[in-house]
Amino acid sequence: RGPAGSSTASVAGMEELLSRSVPPLPPYETKEKAPPPAELRSAEFVRYYRALEAGPARAELLTRLARDFGVDHGRVAESSAKVLQAREQQRELGALLQAEDRLRYYLNPQYRGLFQHLGRLEGGLRFLVELRGDLVEGLATKAVDGPHVKEMNGVLKNMLSEWFSTGFLNLERVTWQSPCEVLQKISDSEAVHPVRNWVDMKRRVGSYRRCYFFSHCAIPGEPLIVLHVALTSDISSSIQAIVKEVPPLETEDTDKITTAIFYSISLTQQGLQGVELGTYLIKRVVKELQKELPQITAFSTLSPIPGFTKWLVGLLSSQTKELERNELFTESEWQEISEITGDSTTETLKKLLNNNEWVRSEKLVKVFHLPFMRLCAWYLYGEKHRGYALNPVANFHLQNGSVMWRINWMADTSPRGIAASCGMMVNYRYFLEDTASNSAAYLGTKQIKASEQVLSLVSQFQQNSKL
Repeated sequence: RGPAGSSTASVAGMEELLSRSVPPLPPYETKEKAPPPAELRSAEFVRYYRALEAGPARAELLTRLARDFGVDHGRVAESSAKVLQAREQQRELGALLQAEDRLRYYLNPQYRGLFQHLGRLEGGLRFLVELRGDLVEGLATKAVDGPHVKEMNGVLKNMLSEWFSTGFLNLERVTWQSPCEVLQKISDSEAVHPVRNWVDMKRRVGSYRRCYFFSHCAIPGEPLIVLHVALTSDISSSIQAIVKEVPPLETEDTDKITTAIFYSISLTQQGLQGVELGTYLIKRVVKELQKELPQITAFSTLSPIPGFTKWLVGLLSSQTKELERNELFTESEWQEISEITGDSTTETLKKLLNNNEWVRSEKLVKVFHLPFMRLCAWYLYGEKHRGYALNPVANFHLQNGSVMWRINWMADTSPRGIAASCGMMVNYRYFLEDTASNSAAYLGTKQIKASEQVLSLVSQFQQNSKL
């Protein structure tokens, strides 16, 4: 048989496996009495799935699982009608509640039963995190798509959110004495400021540094999300001082420590994207540090501003289309920029931003300082998505109740920092007594708490740049 024949065979095999592995939803009346499916079936599904090549074959299986084993729409319609009927006939409350319970039951997709059984298997939770990782990646690359798959992704995310709630999570501290494989995983998963070598890693878990992660009781010792902290005497304005310069490993002098700087938080498992772990980790680490070092008075982040450069280049493009005049800089700034670059078009400026060349010119670094700071303040404070901060990092810390504290010029001069945010970083400061009310204000009325520095830059933007 040619390749076409074998793929037909594999599709048939896939359908057969799914109909064997996915337990049917028993009728509402017998839901308590239905026997659980044989463990072997669930284990067979795991083996089959892991044997498939990552990519098209898994995408096909996930698509079929989502499409053919979802909700029974007929049953849902029937149960909805019964709820309406119970309301219209004003039957006693018990009858209405039971009709609603039946509807709730039939709203469960069939594959949910499979996920539940997998979650109880030895190693099943780790497998479900892997499977959701494939779903998240497939949706991002459009390898899997459509309403059924998006729905299944949401169902699985909610299930994982319950299984990975704080009661099941252990906080662990990483030191140079931690097992080698843990240090290796922490190093590999560092998404914000890549670890260069073992000396660098040793520094990040050494004196004046703390590193913590959450693990889950069903997946012990496996870092799920990692937080790096620097212990300093003030709110840091540059990441180089924390990550790049490696001073000799001195012993800690606790009298020098008044501030905790959260400088990196990384999720190690793509399958846990959207599951609320970061907020809990920061809260737990704050408690831990307060116990260990009660003299700490300030908690702050030193955060990247991903997407700023891209946003700025986009603005320059849209301005170029509309008119050759530039509206983001004052006349004198634009004049200075044109003199240095020898060109008064925005195209040159876009080129400089796209290839990071401007950093090599001291004059440009000086002239960009003020306009870029106010543009960045506006990007963080004024640019919105559905009323909340457009920048994902800002949105995360504001939801947690922090204050947008200070924007720092040339705070990350690594090629990555220049490319992503023209070298700027921002401090989100956590005033512990205000985080709950700040968080409620941001989530409820979309109001951003910001310092004088940030607000003053925002108002300079409003006076000098026309958008």
